[in-house]
Amino acid sequence: MATAVGLPIDQIDLGDMSLWVNGPPHELFDRMRVEAPVHWSPMAEWEGESGFWSITRAEDVHTVSRDWEAFSSEQGGILITNLATPVEVQNAMFIGMDPPRHDRIKALFQRGFTPKRIAEHEATIREITIQALDRLEGRDELDLAAELAQPVVGRVIGSFLGTPEEDDVVWADLAKRGLAIGDDELQPDGNESTHEIIAEVFSRASAVAADRRANPTDDLTSLLVHAEVDGERLTDDEIVFGFALLVAAGNDSTKATFTNGMLGLLNAPEQRQKLLDDPPLIPVAVEEFLRMYPAFAHFRRTATRDYELNGQLIRKGDKVIMWYPASNRDPEAFECPHMLDVERNAEHQAFGAGGRHFCLGTALARLELKVLFEETLARYPQMELTAQPEAVQSLFLNQPRTVPVKLGAAAG
Repeated sequence: MATAVGLPIDQIDLGDMSLWVNGPPHELFDRMRVEAPVHWSPMAEWEGESGFWSITRAEDVHTVSRDWEAFSSEQGGILITNLATPVEVQNAMFIGMDPPRHDRIKALFQRGFTPKRIAEHEATIREITIQALDRLEGRDELDLAAELAQPVVGRVIGSFLGTPEEDDVVWADLAKRGLAIGDDELQPDGNESTHEIIAEVFSRASAVAADRRANPTDDLTSLLVHAEVDGERLTDDEIVFGFALLVAAGNDSTKATFTNGMLGLLNAPEQRQKLLDDPPLIPVAVEEFLRMYPAFAHFRRTATRDYELNGQLIRKGDKVIMWYPASNRDPEAFECPHMLDVERNAEHQAFGAGGRHFCLGTALARLELKVLFEETLARYPQMELTAQPEAVQSLFLNQPRTVPVKLGAAAG
């Protein structure tokens, strides 16, 4: 990283995985916002890839996000490379579609994410979290990511979708491996492993949907199978790929923000103490964790026509990458942007920057994070890190591999 930081800005290639060893390259993002807010990376080490424009300023990410006619989600996919997930698979999920198709399908999915339905799930989320914490009783040291965060988020989305608890580990593993673009440990076989993951996800999700069609329940999957808007229902493929999207987002995004947030608090004890002294501050702190540590580093758009942004001409067909770890630390939008401040009450872009693709599960994620931080901090106020963790080395996932902690005495 030190070498890259000193390079001329036009010689920096964000597709170079060595820049992502410690997570998002914030020093480079700081330079890009000033020197080249619309910056070209050739993606030289990725065979067959054509390069991309990086968007790092909050205002520009907002502009690109909201102009779906100039910047398409559908034409080239939503990920920086289609080697991880084929574009036809991305396009099968509503996050990889443009209007009007996107709007029709998302409207049907929104039936399952009403404020009332999510609020009714709070007791279940709290019970799941407390049970996971109870299972840690008597332990001294553990990995907070694998042994608390993952079981909780996996069971929460599982309970919402109606999948059995014994399948939580399988779904979580599929989500993590499927999304870890660039990480050789999680995707050791590249294309081969991701195609196997996609096939298994499709098979498993199809089985769940078929069961709900025959045996309706009150879970989200059953609602999706039977939902109707203006006489239209979701097709089998739309249900299956939408289900897969919710499983992936429900597992990895919430886990990433919780583990990064706890890591931030453990490295800033004065910020943790504010939450211990004033627990009602936790929902405000959740917004700061989302700002500082967005779960997904980017989403992609493809320019549908020539477009000038900040004096730079983007050509029709070019990839345009919106980097949320950069836009969420834009000094034009946030004072002292690299500092964790649990009282900031930040407006951020972790759920997107407006427009049609704003995250469907925002309210559920906020509620889940609120409960996780409330119960964890209350139970183990003296928790300590035993080592600084490594980051997942990925162009998409923004999370630590592990968070090794010593729990300390449980609160009475």
